[in-house]
Amino acid sequence: MSSRQRLLAIKTAIWLCCIAPLVWLGWHVFTNQLGANPLEVVIRHLGEWGLQLLLVTLCMTPLRDLSNESWPIQLRRLLGLWSFAYICLHFVAYLWLDQFFDWTEIGKDIVKRPFITVGMLAVLALLPLAITSTRAMQRRLGRRWKQLHRLVYVIVPLGTLHFYWLVKADTLRPLIFALCVGLLLGYRIVRRRLLQRPS
Repeated sequence: MSSRQRLLAIKTAIWLCCIAPLVWLGWHVFTNQLGANPLEVVIRHLGEWGLQLLLVTLCMTPLRDLSNESWPIQLRRLLGLWSFAYICLHFVAYLWLDQFFDWTEIGKDIVKRPFITVGMLAVLALLPLAITSTRAMQRRLGRRWKQLHRLVYVIVPLGTLHFYWLVKADTLRPLIFALCVGLLLGYRIVRRRLLQRPS
């Protein structure tokens, strides 16, 4: 199998894996299997998958370094766009199903509930990354593109904090997320310092 065929196979697998949670959710909505609080299940399911895919996106740099292959970097855009799609669905589900697009109540929610405030900041910070994700924008922005996309190092901790404050008592999953975020960001700090060290 050529490198191009292998990359296509991996991208196909990513598409199938990313669609699967939406199929699962759609089936459970259709068959009324979401339990006593279906709204919470829908919103949390979408948000968790968005955050998980952001973490997988951050894994591509260490995977590139460990494998000494370039293909993980070629998957970052696809994974990032899927994570953005899930986070957008999570956000729309909150606006529509939870708040019924009542902008006054949404404004009060943002001010009064810290986990909503942090979540909103993460969504707003993610928007310019999605808008500038094309190769044309990358060429147009040049060096500034890379600087802009470092916002992800702020967005992921904000998303994890949003998750932690949301769940209240059952904090095991967000703490696992936080550990993964710490390891991935710590890896980048160590890697950058090693690269800057004079040989």
